[in-house]
Amino acid sequence: MVTDDGRRLWAVTVGPADTGGEPLLVCHGGPGLWDMFGDAAAMLSDRLRVIRWDQRGCGRSERRGPYSMARTAADLDAVRAHFGLERVAVLGHSWGAQLALRYALDNPDRVSKLVYVSGVGLGFDWHDDYERNLAARLGPDLARLTERSGRERTVDEDRELAIVRWSADFVDPEIARAHAERMATPWLEVNYECNATINAEDRRTWRAEELVEACRKLTVPTLIVDGERDIRPRWAVDSLEEALPSVTRVTLPAGHLPWLEAPAEFRSALLSFLRPAD
Repeated sequence: MVTDDGRRLWAVTVGPADTGGEPLLVCHGGPGLWDMFGDAAAMLSDRLRVIRWDQRGCGRSERRGPYSMARTAADLDAVRAHFGLERVAVLGHSWGAQLALRYALDNPDRVSKLVYVSGVGLGFDWHDDYERNLAARLGPDLARLTERSGRERTVDEDRELAIVRWSADFVDPEIARAHAERMATPWLEVNYECNATINAEDRRTWRAEELVEACRKLTVPTLIVDGERDIRPRWAVDSLEEALPSVTRVTLPAGHLPWLEAPAEFRSALLSFLRPAD
């Protein structure tokens, strides 16, 4: 599909349109990464129409800016419109949860339900705990991560660095590497410009006190999904939960990607929320 300013975005639907219930539009993490919802879409596609897309400049989308939260949210709205949806359930994972929340706050009439998966809440005071937890989870691999992070890398080295870091997002060390390898296949290359630009904007504009007030007025039903062993501290999401007037929170036995480590529980939580009459 093509945006209003001429950028090409990759988007695809999974599951038949006649499954009933609401379609689910999913937003990947990053910023600067790409859609990794293949397994999640496959497990839900018998009941839901899952719409996947790569954000501007990322993955299979055209690698060209400009990059900002507002521009990415406008692209999300363009994906919704492209598939002919007046209202849609929106799921965001990690940074994508922040994007989905921002979109719902700005366009509550276009979001039927919001699913907030493994997000980090309304502030930035979680970073120190995250770094400590990352170091503890990585153990001896931390030195390799630190060494490679501090220098220029080849594409293969960049992929290997991501696999090392992403392995910390899983609880079971026996399968963490395999999960991280799957996330990095195919390797579509991180857009570091997009990442740096939007993260810098977030630090300037994503203000907890203002967001709490906005969230208190958001009537869109919201499901918060946490992995109980996510290295991003889950207390960071407490203020969001407290501010939302219509919210359910589910904690699953998993790390940062609960659909991979607790697939049955993840599917049950989503379908119970999105299709409560079933």
